Order: sequence, then structure tokens, then C-alpha cells
Amino acid sequence: MTERPYVTLSCAMSIDGYLDGDPPRRLAMSNAADFDRVDEVRAGHDAIMVGASTLRRDNPRLLVRSAERRMRRVEAGMPAGPAKVTVTSSGDLPRDAAFFTAGDVDRYVYAPVARARRLRSRIAGAATVVGLGERVTMAAVLDDLADRGIRRLMVEGGGQLLTQFLADDLVDELQLVIAPFFVGESRAPRVVGPGAFPWTAARRAPLAETRQVGDVVLLRYALSERFGRPAPVLRAQPRQLATLGAR
Repeated sequence: MTERPYVTLSCAMSIDGYLDGDPPRRLAMSNAADFDRVDEVRAGHDAIMVGASTLRRDNPRLLVRSAERRMRRVEAGMPAGPAKVTVTSSGDLPRDAAFFTAGDVDRYVYAPVARARRLRSRIAGAATVVGLGERVTMAAVLDDLADRGIRRLMVEGGGQLLTQFLADDLVDELQLVIAPFFVGESRAPRVVGPGAFPWTAARRAPLAETRQVGDVVLLRYALSERFGRPAPVLRAQPRQLATLGAR
């Protein structure tokens, strides 16, 4: 059986644990220096994953912004940008979302089998739709991505997706950025929801690094024995190497 991908969970939150403001208000939890750091982390992964709610709410492009980093990937025999991954239970994904339209990269959408056929017709070749059982689990997603050659996966949110990965003990590395303010809005999205997490008061998560990045703080936690594993070298994929621009 192919080893599951190394999973880096990356998110930024307010001091009181919120990912954003109360919809439709959006808050920038990070700063320019940390956005550049995240871009570097993205460049070191084979795929970037967000949940369907994040795709609809934030419309992220999920691209490596730096031309130098894209070129560095190509010179290492890798695609210019990481593949994009999302998971949906409802199949409600906007066809014009940047997830589908920005960048020349592979895209994977995971959905329950009952939704997959209809979703394939809706997005019409914009992504590979994978049906996984009656309910999609993150373990099943990782197994399928491993079979597709994905060795390092970066998970960027939202809260429901982060909760699933953490509660199922599927994260190798947690990169948590703390913004220097409070949100205090009861309806705003939190980093995680209720769950039975493997890291408790009796089993503390090992803190591997703290770093100040401008006015935010980065905390890196080692959540598995694979923490810090070097990135593997991928085979070049000519279709993706053709376009280096982050459109």
C-alpha cells in the first residue's frame, strides 16, 4: 500500500481563536511577510486542499505567487504549481470559482458517490471528480491522493476540514499563526469545532518552533514522527510545465 501523503495543516487565527469575521465581513489574519512565508510553504507541497465552504466563501486561487518559486519547482522536475484539492458533500461548487479557472494545474474534487456523477456533468472537465463512498473521509482522500502520486499535502481550511484532519490524527505538522487582535463575534468561523482530538491535556502536542513574523507569531507543532520529513522529488508533468504564470 502506498504511504499516505505528509500533511501540513496551515491556518491563521485571532487571539480568541477565529478564522475570520462574521460573514460577510472578511478579516486579514496575517500580514505581507507571512503571506510570503505561506507562499514558500505552498511551493514545497504537491497539492493544496481547502473545503467547499472556503472555496465558496473566499474564492481562493491556491497558486504559488512567486515566479522564482515556480521556476525553482520546474528546475527540480516538478509541476510549476501544486495540484488543487477540495471536498464537498453537497456538490454545490461554483463553476466559475478561481479553484477551477486560475492556473494550469491538476484539480481534484472529492464527493460522495451519489453526488459524483451529477457533479462531473456540472463542472464539465474542469477537475477530476472522485466519488468516495456514502460519506467522504479524509483518510480515504489521502489514500486516493497517494495513489495519484501526491506525497505532500497542504491543508488550508476551513474550520470543518481542519477539525476532521486533526480529530482523525492525520496531520504531521501544524503551522498556526496568531494575529494580534480579537474578533469576539459568536457567528464568526472558528479554527476547529468540537471533536475528540488526539492531543489533550494528558498528551500535549510537541512545539517544534516559534517565530515572530512582523506582528504575528508562527507556532509549529510536530504531530507525528514524520515531522520535518524532506520534500520528495517529483517527476515532471509536461502539461503543467507549459504554463509558469500564476493566472
